[in-house]
Amino acid sequence: MSIDESEAGTDTSHGFTLQRRRKWPLIALAVAVVLAVAGYFVLFRHNGTQSPNETAGATLQVVYLDSNPAEKAIIDYIGEHVAPDYDVKVASVGLGDSTQINSAINDGRYAGTIFQHRHWLQQVLDANPGFKEQAATGPFFHWVFGIWSDKYKNVQDLPDGATVSLLADPANNAQGIWYLAQAGLITLRPGADVTTLTQKDIATNPKNLKFTLLDFGAQPRALPDLDAIVGYAESFLAAGVSEDKLIFAPKSPDEFASVLTVGSDYIDTANIQNLIKAFKDPRVQTFIANDPEVKKLALPGNPA
Repeated sequence: MSIDESEAGTDTSHGFTLQRRRKWPLIALAVAVVLAVAGYFVLFRHNGTQSPNETAGATLQVVYLDSNPAEKAIIDYIGEHVAPDYDVKVASVGLGDSTQINSAINDGRYAGTIFQHRHWLQQVLDANPGFKEQAATGPFFHWVFGIWSDKYKNVQDLPDGATVSLLADPANNAQGIWYLAQAGLITLRPGADVTTLTQKDIATNPKNLKFTLLDFGAQPRALPDLDAIVGYAESFLAAGVSEDKLIFAPKSPDEFASVLTVGSDYIDTANIQNLIKAFKDPRVQTFIANDPEVKKLALPGNPA
C-alpha cells in the first residue's frame, strides 16, 4: 500500500523507490507507556488509597526474613488466631533483601515487618533518609543469639589468643560485644552505650581474644575454623549446625529485640492501628514461649 510522502520518507539512490514509515508514532507510543508506568508508581507511592493499609477489608502483608521460619510462624499464628478479633486480615510474606523490605513498608506495599530491632532500623534510615518507617511496639520477641563453638563446651574453656567472630554490621557487632562481656570474657569501659559498642569500648581482654568480622551467611561456614562465633541461631540452625554448639545464650537486651515496624505515613490508619493491637495481644507471647519450633529461634518479649 502506497504511503503519502507527508507520512513517509523516500529513497531513490538505488534506482527504485523505497518508502519507509516515520518512527514518531512508535516513539510516541513508547513514551506513553513509560509515562503510564511511571504514573502508576507515583500514584501508588503518594496516593494512600492505593495502599492496602488504607483499604477497608484488605489483607495486610507483614514481612519476615525468609531465613527465619519462627518469624513466619508467629505472623501466621496472628493471622489465623488473633487478627480476626481486631477486625484486620494478616498474611505473612518472606523476603531476603532487607533494603527491599524497608522500601516496601515505606511506600505502603507491605504493612510492616518483625525482622529488625530498633538499631538495625536506625541504620537503614540513616542510609536511606527518604524512608519513613518506625517502631510500633516495644520488644516483640528476642532472637536466640549467643556464643557458638565447634571446639569448646564452655566459654571459659576458650584459650588465650582465641579467634572470635562478630557480625560485621555495627548494631549486631555491638550486641556481640555485649555478649562477650556477659560471658566474662571481656569487660567494658564504664558508661559505654550498649547500642553503639565497638572494640574501642573493651576495657580489658584477659584472654587476648582476636576478633574477625563476618556476615550472617559466612558465620556458620567458618565455625570449624574459629574458636567461637557470636551470632544468631537462625543462621546456624538453617546451615544444619547442631543446637549443642550454642554454648552461651542469655536473653538479649531489650535494645536488640524485634519490634513491629510500620510505615510512618500509615501508622494512624484504622488497619495499621488494628494490626498493632493484634501484635500486642498476650496470646502471641504465649505462642512464642510454648511453640517447640519457634522457641528455638525466638524468646518472648514485652511489646506493650
